[in-house]
Amino acid sequence: MTAPSTSPTSSTPSAPSAPPRVVVIGAGIVGCSLADELTARGWSDVTVLEQGPLPAPGGSTSHAPGLVFQTSPSRTLSAFASYTVEKFGALEVDGLPCFNPVGGLELATTPERWADLHRKAGYAASRGIRAELVGPARCKELWPLIDESKVIGGLHTPDDGLARAVPACRAQIERARARGARFLDRHTVTGIEQEAGRVTAVVTDQGTFPADHVVSAAGFWGPVIGRMAGIDVPLLPLAHQYAKTEPLPELAGVNDPRTEASKPILRFQDRDLYFREHTDRIGIGSYAHRPLPVDAFTVPAYDDAPRMPSSYPFTEEDFEPSWENCVSLLPALRDSEVAEGFNGVFSFTPDGMPVLGESRALRGFWLAEAVWVTHSAGVARAVAEWMVDGRPSLDVHECDLTRFEDAQRSPAYVADRGAQQFAEVYDVLHPLQPMEQPRPLRVSPFYARQQELGAVFLEGGGWERPHWYEANAPLLADIEVPARDAWSARHWSPIAAAEAKATREKVALYDMTPLRRLEVSGPGALAFLQRMTSNNLAKKPGAVTYTLLLDESGGIRSDLTVARLATDRFQIGANSPADLDWLLRHAPDDVHLRDITSGTCCVGVWGPLARDLVQPLTRDDFSHEAFGYFRARETYIGHVPVTAMRLSYVGELGWELYTSADTGLRLWDTLWEAGQRHGVIAAGRSTFNSLRLEKGYRAWGHDMTTEHNPYEAGVGFAVRMDRGDFVGRAALERLCSREGPGDGSTARKLTALLLDDPAAVVLGKEPVHVDGVPAGYVTSASYGYTLGRCVAYAWLPPQETGASVHIEYFGEKVPATVAEEPLFDPKMTRIRR
Repeated sequence: MTAPSTSPTSSTPSAPSAPPRVVVIGAGIVGCSLADELTARGWSDVTVLEQGPLPAPGGSTSHAPGLVFQTSPSRTLSAFASYTVEKFGALEVDGLPCFNPVGGLELATTPERWADLHRKAGYAASRGIRAELVGPARCKELWPLIDESKVIGGLHTPDDGLARAVPACRAQIERARARGARFLDRHTVTGIEQEAGRVTAVVTDQGTFPADHVVSAAGFWGPVIGRMAGIDVPLLPLAHQYAKTEPLPELAGVNDPRTEASKPILRFQDRDLYFREHTDRIGIGSYAHRPLPVDAFTVPAYDDAPRMPSSYPFTEEDFEPSWENCVSLLPALRDSEVAEGFNGVFSFTPDGMPVLGESRALRGFWLAEAVWVTHSAGVARAVAEWMVDGRPSLDVHECDLTRFEDAQRSPAYVADRGAQQFAEVYDVLHPLQPMEQPRPLRVSPFYARQQELGAVFLEGGGWERPHWYEANAPLLADIEVPARDAWSARHWSPIAAAEAKATREKVALYDMTPLRRLEVSGPGALAFLQRMTSNNLAKKPGAVTYTLLLDESGGIRSDLTVARLATDRFQIGANSPADLDWLLRHAPDDVHLRDITSGTCCVGVWGPLARDLVQPLTRDDFSHEAFGYFRARETYIGHVPVTAMRLSYVGELGWELYTSADTGLRLWDTLWEAGQRHGVIAAGRSTFNSLRLEKGYRAWGHDMTTEHNPYEAGVGFAVRMDRGDFVGRAALERLCSREGPGDGSTARKLTALLLDDPAAVVLGKEPVHVDGVPAGYVTSASYGYTLGRCVAYAWLPPQETGASVHIEYFGEKVPATVAEEPLFDPKMTRIRR
């Protein structure tokens, strides 16, 4: 996003040279960490408002058990947690550090969980996090109270541990105050003032505080603050059970009361439980109970709460099954009981990730919500960088407040998905596993026809997306597909191989409707897009250009396909709602932008017989000479008006055909009927991903993000430095002056790998070992049915073509070879014919 303006905008102007006035709402662990990070960067005019008393005002921070596990499927969350460990480990209060590195121990009591711990060990290895898989005897050594006969093994992470959240708040309050920040407790926010679309002040029961920037770090009160600002905060507060046992004889005299714990945090995820020591007692957290949603608007004030606002009465009946499981794992508890407990409230979002960033609807209003103690310091650093420098140093697209579609923002959706996130906190989740409810939510006009063909749908962005079609099963008769292990066989079918073969040999229809489509028009449209993107769009109408959205540091915000349909009208193929948000933030008054995705649809017609299918349906010439590659044309297919773009993401001849949603079904039926003589099939997302990796096409958000520049990501061809200025140009010039033109990085490259074993498969995010040492990680992977090998792309130090590496898959080192790109049809003869 753009660097926020630091000029004063409220009714009480500041001197031009004064630092921006920041008001942070909430003095929990996020608000205190953010104040510390902002003041460390020179923004000293920071006021933190808190409705409760400091330093424990009664929100989630005040009751948090403090577990910090650094290993996560998300690289961003891992980085956030690692910074929390680093920062809190260096903070002290009353002579004690704010982080106790007791380590972590995750137990496996089922083969499925044991396999999952191998996968987690791989995540850790790829991120430089110390971790080791250990047997039952070592688990018993680390936690003597467990019944080792119940345990298959464990994952020991020695650098994880317990964050002392309230002391960490105290330490950061002191540091921020020393740099000029002020913390005001007993100030309840009652309103957010704004003028001309920009925040100007925060109103409290104790007075009004002018502000250039306001950050909502209110925890589960986030929706309350959001409503005052007119901003939607997709967050569901839920209560989570936490109990403490009576003192145990086995722990008597074992732990220092000041630090409370010496054994690793213990996770018994097969029963949705975790354990930590409280000197001579054991604290037990449970996710095994029914979801217990809390209305943020009815949470009692601090002085009205029996214990604290975030602490609800313990529901013993919900805990009874969990207690039986606790006793089964820790027999010493048999002679004990729960001495005290509470249901503590904290935040869940529809996808389980934080909600961060500045609102475009209300400039200067920021969210730092749905953040657990685990990630608190890392989130605070990222948001502070975002505010001060204009961008975080980490890729945070998974956390960006703009990531949710409109269809994913309803209160009912947030409630359903938030509750499911709670239920699945400790589940073994496959990377392709879709949510169950609410579905279907968004469907293309072709949905009924896809159902008739036996489409197996997964979900993304609320869309039902066919991944393969059971109707194509007979095509497998003459195809040999290597057998898969149970994990990689989930949400997959060998039918994808048949669909790939049909696409390569005949023709297939792909539903590309979920591809985001934007329309940019107006007299300033060309100049605006030239400024915002990296390639040259100053071409005649009918041209299509692949280009990049870069940030000011040259990082890849997104990749776009831009079709110039008229002098002042463009259609853009984009990736996420963040792309529209970014463009709208920069658009001048003579440019109009709108998202046309929901009102339109798209069929990809690809394969060597694509022209034979399409040409008889139109009076326009679709020959290669008349309708070249990367060209667009508005025409008709039968009775249906379409925008046809000659593009291909599968490496075959073909077109993307766009039309309005009301004529979409007619377009599908027209193509399907005409295609019968050519052996047309419908093909799914599984096949699409396989074919695009064979061709080396990047997927933004997986293969490249803002942490990568175009040259190291292999998309430098989409940058034209021989034209005018554009966002990120200066950064790329500096980069090339250091690294050399066209290179951009000597440290890492997005590298194509082919697995040596024709039957081997990896899925993505696995560590890659070079010379026996973890050196990078897989971004995308899929079996290449045309090549007869699994294709994986990975970030690695530069490697010679033909070099041998190993990909760690569930603990096994799978050999792979560095391959030259593109792997399939390097001369582009199949597309350009």
